[in-house]
Amino acid sequence: MISVCIATYNGERYLREQLDSILPQLGEGDEVVVSDDGSTDATLDILQSYADKRIKLFHNTQRGFVHNFENALKNASGDYIFLSDQDDVWLPNKVQVCVDALGKHIAVNHNSLLVDSEGKPLGVDFFSQNRSAGGYWRTLWRNSYSGCCMAFRRELLKRAMPFPSKIASHDIWLGVVAEKYGNPLFIQEPLLYYRRHGQNVSSTAEKSGLTFMQQLSYRLYMFMFSLIR
Repeated sequence: MISVCIATYNGERYLREQLDSILPQLGEGDEVVVSDDGSTDATLDILQSYADKRIKLFHNTQRGFVHNFENALKNASGDYIFLSDQDDVWLPNKVQVCVDALGKHIAVNHNSLLVDSEGKPLGVDFFSQNRSAGGYWRTLWRNSYSGCCMAFRRELLKRAMPFPSKIASHDIWLGVVAEKYGNPLFIQEPLLYYRRHGQNVSSTAEKSGLTFMQQLSYRLYMFMFSLIR
């Protein structure tokens, strides 16, 4: 069974295009677990308009995108878990390529093609732009994991959940845990159109606004927690 975990917050502009790229790749017994963080636009109306029993809506009570994703993960039932933002587009072979790789790897992080707010290609792939690479120490210092490009087996959640209270982002933490205890795979093939519009929530979307000491502090925090999981 596959669970796609989506964190939403006022995502009406792109959400339908995102869902329309996901649902055809799922089977009847799979699920799309949506955690909403108090949207005030048409997000909930869009979700309800599908009348698809695979879409399961939950409401986040703690606020913030890290808790929102954690809430979705808490309610996921699948053996294979995919993370999804509310504004990208999955390529048609994303699910199959990732599931095939998860037969041998605890987690995967795949490449993506960058597009602008209107979906126009920017002529660069994410891995090339960010010089993406795996490795435990590399992930702690210069994260290459992007939640919207991640999928993993349920066993990763046994180590990663509950999230430590002060992590900067869900994708960095999941990447650190996968690197520490598993054999994650970086898939070079782009499997997603990654929309850049200045409001992305993934840790790798934009340059960090934290000071050097703040960045060092949260890295040490994740390092310590990864040792006891």
